[in-house]
Amino acid sequence: MTHTLKPGVVTGDDYRTLLQACKEGQYALPAVNVIGTNTINAVLEAASKNKSDVIIQLSNGGAQFYAGKGMEDEFQAKVLGAVSAAHHVHMLAEHYGVCVILHTDHANKKLVPWVEAMLDHGEEFYKIHGKPLFSSHMVDLSEEDIDYNINECARLLERMVKIDMSIEIELGVTGGEEDGVGSDDIDNDKLYTQPEDCLKAYEVLQPIGHFTLAASFGNVHGVYKPGNVELRPEILKNSQDLVQKTHNTGPNPLDLVFHGGSGSDKGQITESLGYGVFKMNIDTDTQFAFAEGVGKFVLDNDKAFKHQIDPVSGEPYKKLYDPRKWLRLGEENTVARLDEAFKDLESAGKSIAKVCCQGKSSCAA
Repeated sequence: MTHTLKPGVVTGDDYRTLLQACKEGQYALPAVNVIGTNTINAVLEAASKNKSDVIIQLSNGGAQFYAGKGMEDEFQAKVLGAVSAAHHVHMLAEHYGVCVILHTDHANKKLVPWVEAMLDHGEEFYKIHGKPLFSSHMVDLSEEDIDYNINECARLLERMVKIDMSIEIELGVTGGEEDGVGSDDIDNDKLYTQPEDCLKAYEVLQPIGHFTLAASFGNVHGVYKPGNVELRPEILKNSQDLVQKTHNTGPNPLDLVFHGGSGSDKGQITESLGYGVFKMNIDTDTQFAFAEGVGKFVLDNDKAFKHQIDPVSGEPYKKLYDPRKWLRLGEENTVARLDEAFKDLESAGKSIAKVCCQGKSSCAA
């Protein structure tokens, strides 16, 4: 089946259409954590260049940084930063000609109020525009008791579905740490989700509304030396098979997320695509790419970052220390790293964005 959507932020039925296209085509979209306009714009540029749809997401720390570290009320900064970034993406995404899923990342138990505050803004946005501000929010209660995890996610999903939003949940724990969420001190067995837990989540959440699932199969945030992370993608297959068999669904009924994707073995990435994975998170690698692009320029032009004017020749250095010069190099290096991600996830050239149907939000070709 061929799918087409109007370019821009996709929500509700359009979001689910994009996920279905990914699963049918056995490709996934990079979900890139952003912290400001430079990183957002680099993601949009890379998606447009690669003719791929993409996922833009903010952690609570990224949202706070977007609002400004000088804002005294840290909670308010996390809320308003996320909201401000969302408006930025809504304004620009359509003009880059790709579909964008807009998402917030890891919110553990202490950050549930952050999600609820963003929903306050999302509900107001929905009243005006008839669509939500975000495509989805993640609620990561994987460190809590599984029944509490699923029931709390159900409570929040009941609120989200009223404004055509989805929720992302996590079962099993992703190792490492990301913006204050997670820990390196995790029992090994918790890194591997049980298929029965995925079935339980499906049976509770699916009747309420749409959800996506980050089922841990040994994933770890960050980049580690080879052999330090043991991924077991077969857990994803077993979870899909159990739900399909129990509820007589079609193949791969779960919409699965690959967390801790930076530095992962490319063969295991490819294997996971056949098991219904539509999304792979990337943060550590793009952070390094941005820093590498800026750092190389600073090292090559160190005098320009010590003097406005060369102390010997009198040459002005404005063209070198102008932030637009070196920030752009960070953007370009991020785009280059995302070129690799789109290739690895096999999404390059597969955007379903297309202006069609006399301006309606979606259509089937």
